[in-house]
Amino acid sequence: MFIEVLAIFLSLGLLMFFAYRGFPVIVFAPIFTLLAVILSGLALLPSYTETFMVNAANYVKNFFPIFLLGAVFGKVMEMSGAAASIAQAIVRALGSKRAILAVVLSGAVLTYGGVSLFVVAFAVYPFAAAIFREANIPKRLIPGTIALGAFTFTMDALPGTPQIQNIIPTTYFSTDAFAAPVVGTIGGLMVFLGGMYWLERRRKQAEAAGEGYGEGHTNEPELANQEERYPNIWLSVLPLVLVLVCNYVFSRTGLTVASWYDPQMLESTFAIKNVKTVTSSWALILALTVGVITALLINMPRVKTKLATGLTTAAAGALLAIFNTASEVGFGNVVKTLPGFKVVQEWILNSSSHPLVSEAVAVNVLAGITGSASGGLSIALEVMGKQYLEIANTIGLSPELLHRIASMASGGMDTLPHNGAVITLLAITGLTHRQSYKDIFAITVIKTLTVFILAFAASIFI
Repeated sequence: MFIEVLAIFLSLGLLMFFAYRGFPVIVFAPIFTLLAVILSGLALLPSYTETFMVNAANYVKNFFPIFLLGAVFGKVMEMSGAAASIAQAIVRALGSKRAILAVVLSGAVLTYGGVSLFVVAFAVYPFAAAIFREANIPKRLIPGTIALGAFTFTMDALPGTPQIQNIIPTTYFSTDAFAAPVVGTIGGLMVFLGGMYWLERRRKQAEAAGEGYGEGHTNEPELANQEERYPNIWLSVLPLVLVLVCNYVFSRTGLTVASWYDPQMLESTFAIKNVKTVTSSWALILALTVGVITALLINMPRVKTKLATGLTTAAAGALLAIFNTASEVGFGNVVKTLPGFKVVQEWILNSSSHPLVSEAVAVNVLAGITGSASGGLSIALEVMGKQYLEIANTIGLSPELLHRIASMASGGMDTLPHNGAVITLLAITGLTHRQSYKDIFAITVIKTLTVFILAFAASIFI
């Protein structure tokens, strides 16, 4: 049994190492999956074609529309100037005296409105650099500041966020994007306050040491771009508001998409036994479609000249993102068939007698290893989601709490140094891990501690 368990950890370790080194997960996830299969003594080709590929394909089927529409929405918001308009308005309203808060809120508003994390980083950075320079705050604090606004509480904690990390659990727990709103809001507030405390403390330390913005930085945005004319702020915010409102309307009101079709027809024709498993995805597809159309209309003259190129870039990004995650899902589904996984599964399940704490452990560990919030979340729920739901039903625990803790846990240890969003953010800002990762890691620790505090509190009082 030692060899079977070693096979799992060896394959996971190699996947993490190669992802950190920049190698494509699409290529190496199946390679290390098959390595684990060989070491475990199972059938090689059937494990690849009938387990890995089937589950990867199912993941693409379930989530590709959301990945694609999310990428298109973010790109259209960027091309129309709406994303930059929102960031600029917040920065100007709060001014240099509240530079860190202004940048955090800029990222938060865009992320909560459905703009992808990568687009947010590109949109916010020019204004972050300008206001940090004006306030004489070290540039090395910018990545941690953007990460707090875009990678944490609005990504997976606040109810209704349309980010994929908040949608994945709906398939496993028959919930929607607004699951456990009180717990999510409390958790989001804890992360926001904790992150702001850390960043402001770091700013004051730098000020006391006489450290300013610094000189000789790379990837500095051109100052002339700061004066570019952008759409009216209220028009710019409209697509974000419509995404959130439509998502709620189509999920939780009398207009919910769950009531649009006859249940017997869905089961007999499309094999959908429980419409709740797809309602959240359908609602978000419609909401993002409304958002894309609105974002196009607010500044069509600016968008139409580069629409073809922008849509191609968005589609390519969506394909890469979903196939990376699907490969990790395929990896996880093969791993759960291996004999050594029973030992690993028992360890995780026995890490706590309460499913919320155990779930937080599982998702955090896998998200940290894969360097992907969505990838780690998908693997954990594919492997153990059914067991957690059965335990929750047995003890009378709401599936909504399982959803919210799983979603928030995915955004905990995922931002280790090999995380793609971290690497991209540092590249955009022209900084290195040595210069800026300390603050990103602090945000990571705050987020992870918050999840476990909520999980332990729920296990005691709920």
